[in-house]
Amino acid sequence: MLNKVKFLMATGLVTLALASPTLAADHVLRIAYQEDPKTVDVQMTQDFYTLPLNVYDRLIEAETSGPGQSKLVPGLAESWEVSEDGKTYTFHLRKGVLFHNGEELTADDVVYTFDRMLDPKTKALSTDILDFVDGARERLDGTATTVRGLQAVDKYTVKIVLRDPYAAFTALMAAPAASIYNRKFTEPLGDQYGLTPETTNGTGPFKLTEYNLNDNQVLEANDQYYRGRPKLDQIIIRVVADSETLRLLFESDELDVFDVDYAPTQLPYFTSSDQWKGQVRAGPRVGMYYYHINQALKPFDDVRVRKAFQMAINREEILQKNFYGKGMVENGVMPRGLTCYAAATPIEYNPGKAKQLLAEAGYPDGVDIKLAQVSSWSSKWSDMNQIIQAQIKEAGFNVQINTMDESAYLASRKAGTVDNYTQNWSADFNDPDNFFYTFFSKSGTAVRGYNNNDTEVFAALDKARSMTNPEERCALYQKMTDRIVQEDAAWVPMFSLDHAYVVQPRVKNFVVPWNGWSDMSYYKMEVE
Repeated sequence: MLNKVKFLMATGLVTLALASPTLAADHVLRIAYQEDPKTVDVQMTQDFYTLPLNVYDRLIEAETSGPGQSKLVPGLAESWEVSEDGKTYTFHLRKGVLFHNGEELTADDVVYTFDRMLDPKTKALSTDILDFVDGARERLDGTATTVRGLQAVDKYTVKIVLRDPYAAFTALMAAPAASIYNRKFTEPLGDQYGLTPETTNGTGPFKLTEYNLNDNQVLEANDQYYRGRPKLDQIIIRVVADSETLRLLFESDELDVFDVDYAPTQLPYFTSSDQWKGQVRAGPRVGMYYYHINQALKPFDDVRVRKAFQMAINREEILQKNFYGKGMVENGVMPRGLTCYAAATPIEYNPGKAKQLLAEAGYPDGVDIKLAQVSSWSSKWSDMNQIIQAQIKEAGFNVQINTMDESAYLASRKAGTVDNYTQNWSADFNDPDNFFYTFFSKSGTAVRGYNNNDTEVFAALDKARSMTNPEERCALYQKMTDRIVQEDAAWVPMFSLDHAYVVQPRVKNFVVPWNGWSDMSYYKMEVE
């Protein structure tokens, strides 16, 4: 393998593809992305958070507190209070926090940041994190020029008033999309903000100093960072689309971190390698693989067919064969690590019983179904469909795999006519609402093509959003888990996976992020 690396490097096949960024420090961390993020404006992306998590800060931060676990800690806000009715949040900002351009953080910057997100001219992508703010909808639809729920009380105090109580609001304030901008710097730049180092400005532990499109980005330590200067002097992020090239660069000591998510088939190699097995860092991700079920389409309008579908899938076999057993079979709506998580009632793997249920539903000779598959997606999804196609035949399901392009899939999903499909979901913020409301609220079940029109579930999920007693709220979510998975058989929870990385021996304090993203803050990391 190293001979191949040396050949590639000697012939320039690696170095020509990756221009060398400026090396100006000793403690340099070298990582890779498979695509160029195109922007550092976090309001304009929902996929690439490495730059925002290191260039910006948020009022509240979600820190990894243990394997697959997180806690909310003060960020730019050193403290906050919530009113008794759960609608008014008062944030007290740290004094003396400086943006990279030297401007001090003030309450006006916070108000500006969230107003910018809701300004229809911005065309921001993650406005849903502010949906509960009073006046947000009017600002977003252009019927108001300000947001009445956003107020700078004084230079260091921000008041945010919600339209209705929302228990997950503090967790949302720790999401990457809630990163805080400087009004004086950002406002004049308009839609050019975040496209270059010169047009990017945050309070975070690192400053963006180079951005070579489709090649690399360079971050340098912020000497004035309010929590103290990072131990790393510099982070170099290379854009490397090919997974084989990623491995070659890592093994030739051109990269310090190899994210196995970018090349899952490499995991057995690294875990069995005498050189690398001791350098594997893995942890559970707060996320879920699942099979969607569309109750608007026959035969899945019958709960017996849905239960048969659940029972006919050997989830443990798929976890072992396709993901090397690195994870855990899930049985509910909440994956391990999520706030309120509790072990759910197991779904039995029983193709014989599934066959009986199909007969009771009027299909004694089996039933024809379709599974949707998007042509441009990773082959892991087509592999899963093919395995399940073979597995559930024993129970009497005759599967046709319907391959379509992504636009057709999204259109049919929105219209509620999409066939059953497999996907995964990782937590954007650590709260059950991120899973339950996304998939099983009245709006969520419609736009994602579940059509699980259970009014009891709708009412419970609306109620849970405003509950202020954590124990009672968790108990309600656990009750709804049984309702959705066992009684309604509204989807098939598959498994949660571990997220593995391989790191060079020089890398210290590497912590696998709780949420399972490949994006993380590198503030506490060190290299020798």
